[in-house]
Amino acid sequence: MQAQQTAFFKELKRKKTAPFSSSLSKEEIDGIMNRSMRQTDRYRNMKRAGISNDSILKSFRIPREMQVFTYDRGMIDTVLTPFDSIKWQKSFLRCGFMSMDPHTGHVKAYVGGPNFAHFQYDMCTKGRRQVGSTVKPYLYTLAMDEGLWPCETWVYDSISVVLPNGDVWAPRDTHEKYVGDTVTLAWGLKESSNWMSAYLMSMFTPEQLVKMMRSFGIQGQLDPVISLCLGPCEVSVEEMVDAYTTFANKGIRTEPLYVTHIEDNKGNVIGTFTPRTHEIISETTAYKMIYMLREVLDHGTGVRMRYRYGIKAPMGGKTGTTNNNSDGWFMCFTPSLVCGTWVGGEDRGIHFDNMAEGQGAAMALPVCALYMQKVLADEELGYNPEEEFDVPAWFNPNEGCK
Repeated sequence: MQAQQTAFFKELKRKKTAPFSSSLSKEEIDGIMNRSMRQTDRYRNMKRAGISNDSILKSFRIPREMQVFTYDRGMIDTVLTPFDSIKWQKSFLRCGFMSMDPHTGHVKAYVGGPNFAHFQYDMCTKGRRQVGSTVKPYLYTLAMDEGLWPCETWVYDSISVVLPNGDVWAPRDTHEKYVGDTVTLAWGLKESSNWMSAYLMSMFTPEQLVKMMRSFGIQGQLDPVISLCLGPCEVSVEEMVDAYTTFANKGIRTEPLYVTHIEDNKGNVIGTFTPRTHEIISETTAYKMIYMLREVLDHGTGVRMRYRYGIKAPMGGKTGTTNNNSDGWFMCFTPSLVCGTWVGGEDRGIHFDNMAEGQGAAMALPVCALYMQKVLADEELGYNPEEEFDVPAWFNPNEGCK
């Protein structure tokens, strides 16, 4: 017991103000902690008992015997202040993950969080977080559906869009070294360029993008603003996986199917369920998107699936990272499987200080990569690691640019 406590306190000391980024001010950290304390049963019970706020807050600083969750040692007994126990609980990154068959809708894997006994909030269907650049395939789909092709070119430069109210929207980008180069739309998605997204948005209206995203099954709040193309909207993992089945299924979106049939206690089938499908885009548009999304994994922001995890299967996907590195996303699909994951803190104020650790390719991609490694290596599951997308021989991604 003493050894466990000693190891635990060393870990707590090492984390210091973890899980909060060092870029946060003391006021911001205090705000997160105060909100968290007010959400606890301890605070609510003491408040109902008529205890003053100052006395309640002081009680959170008194060490007490308690049990806390750890990954490597399970539940351990220790002595800790309730305040530090909240900080410890928040040091665990949350994760939502889902995998499904794009043709049948059968859900193959579902993870709502790190450990249900201690994190009883489903970050797969209930939780909604900003999606960042994983929204960009919807914008590119709109462009492809309107007749553009992956090979369309643009002289790369910063772009400013004048809004109806006279304001100017000018997104930031990290590809300044390419200014003046002639680049393709496929390059823009592969590199997740914000300027390219702004360029595409200048051709369409925010309402068109909202309509396209609704057809993909995105149900939450979607404000028809031009910055929607960079992913400030909050979406669930389930909705994102549902949406990406469109690319793997030749333009037909398949809703997740959790239950195929129900039997009574005698084995009689009393209910059967079939997947609900929706035709979203043409097959040609789907082929264009498969081509570009494969480039993301083969040569773009998702390339570490190849060089770090050794996954060679034909696959498309997209990374996503939100402001301050608060949310990391990764979506990927083979011809027979679509996967999506989000990783982040319980509060958006919990985030990494740098892009190297906080981007979707670093936070979320490994979850999908390790899952796909195991799935493709298990012959009993029946997934062929060499299965190719059913794209006809006549399709040429450069056809529209001759």
